[in-house]
Amino acid sequence: MPPSLSRQRAERAGRRAEFWAAWFLRLKLYSIRAQRYRTPVGEIDLVASRFGVTVFVEVKARARRGHELEALEAVDQRRISRAADYFLTRHPALADSPLRFDVVFLAPFMWPRHLVNAFDAL
Repeated sequence: MPPSLSRQRAERAGRRAEFWAAWFLRLKLYSIRAQRYRTPVGEIDLVASRFGVTVFVEVKARARRGHELEALEAVDQRRISRAADYFLTRHPALADSPLRFDVVFLAPFMWPRHLVNAFDAL
């Protein structure tokens, strides 16, 4: 059964948000190592690095600014932590580098908001 039209729209919106978040991070001198990194235990929106720190980034797009707390509460920290562990088993050279979990919030007509070290690994 093909995905519903609303699911297809949500998928496209998510891809756009990840595209813009990646460019925003590049402007902040981050190197993007992976986008939409899929694992058996979950997906990581962006894997980036800067100054030797490996950063796992969750991207949250909302219709309006001010819904960041709600979006942050919706972040599945356990899933991202497990997916990050999986990523590190596949990229052992990065396992000894400092790690961080960030969130990038996007809203229409607003500059992206980058929440550095948004949560700790579970």
